[in-house]
Amino acid sequence: MSALLRSILTPAALARLAVGWSAVLVMALAAPLLTPPVPALLLIALLAAIIAVILGCAFGVVGEAEHLARRLGDPYGSLVLTLSIVTIEVILISAVMLGPGVHTTIARDSVLAVSMIILNLVVGLCLLVGGLRHGGMRHNRTGTSAYLAMIVVLASLAFALPAVIGVDGSYTPAQEIPIVLLTVGVYAFFLFRQMGAQAGDFREVDPRVTIGTAELTGATQLAGATELTRATQLAGAGERTSMTAELTGAADPSPAQGIREVLAEHRGEVLLRLGLLVTTVLPIVLLSQHMAALLDDGLGRLSAPTALSGVLIAMIVFLPESITSVRAALGGEIQRVNNLCHGGLVSTVGVTIPSVLVIGLLTGQQVVLAESPVNLLLLGVTAGLSVTTFSARRVTAMHGAAHLVLFAVYGLALFS
Repeated sequence: MSALLRSILTPAALARLAVGWSAVLVMALAAPLLTPPVPALLLIALLAAIIAVILGCAFGVVGEAEHLARRLGDPYGSLVLTLSIVTIEVILISAVMLGPGVHTTIARDSVLAVSMIILNLVVGLCLLVGGLRHGGMRHNRTGTSAYLAMIVVLASLAFALPAVIGVDGSYTPAQEIPIVLLTVGVYAFFLFRQMGAQAGDFREVDPRVTIGTAELTGATQLAGATELTRATQLAGAGERTSMTAELTGAADPSPAQGIREVLAEHRGEVLLRLGLLVTTVLPIVLLSQHMAALLDDGLGRLSAPTALSGVLIAMIVFLPESITSVRAALGGEIQRVNNLCHGGLVSTVGVTIPSVLVIGLLTGQQVVLAESPVNLLLLGVTAGLSVTTFSARRVTAMHGAAHLVLFAVYGLALFS
């Protein structure tokens, strides 16, 4: 157990905990002295320091989540990582909503920024670098299609529907409750299927499939349709099933059994890493309130676009996961990129939107979700481009370039 503790409580992990909790203590003592307006230089220094500490802790959270991901395997590991990131985002958005000032659009701006960053910037960069290094990369199209189907539905409920049936861009209280239930219900069903019967749809495609398909195509051309039919009849259903399983690398038919065995064998490590993950998240929770107040003060003085606050939150939260996704792309793990990016966005919308609507109901705050026509157009084009990109058997660097161009257009529209 001592060796296990040393492998988990590394000097870097302990340093992050020390810095994070020290920053919490300092800000708690200094809070009475930081009543707005804070002097400009002090505001910049404090905001930079808090963001640096939050990023350091976020990288620590992602690091522990990655260890758990490797131990548990996909799709369970990717889910731990994405839910850790989404938890941080919900905390930051909630801190802004519950802080000083009026922030009716912070959830909309943050989730839309996350959508554009993930679907265009991160996915585009991953496809570009992965395609340049590995050429065309095969992904599990069934799993990716499930992600995109969820994104289209959840994004429509979040950004388009309130503009049509809501009042001033917000759902009415009578509409919010069914929207929360529908969003949570379909997301829970998605997780149930992803963790159970359809877990194999979210694993990397076995490269032997490509070889087997090519050999089968060549055999078909040489043998002709008649001989192939006769060979199929002679082979029998049992041998065909065996060959299919060998070529596709089919997953264990009972993936839940596998995860139970892993948890039984490595329970101590999993619990310790979860404990470290939680104690590393807590400083982010406690510092987020101070960051929200300082950010509101600073952006107000600059007369910056209101959406910029949401973009900054999205960039802070998803930087560690973005780096993890690019690393996976460089390693040719395109399905892991899908699990991190598309799975992360499904979790973001599926968890964040119901959370902020519930906060709005409990506090009486208006939550504006309806997007502008420009952003709805860009989101619709992004959804169409994503479906087009991942309907291909192989994704390439050219697909990545198209997504990056669309993100540049989003940045242009943000400051227009």
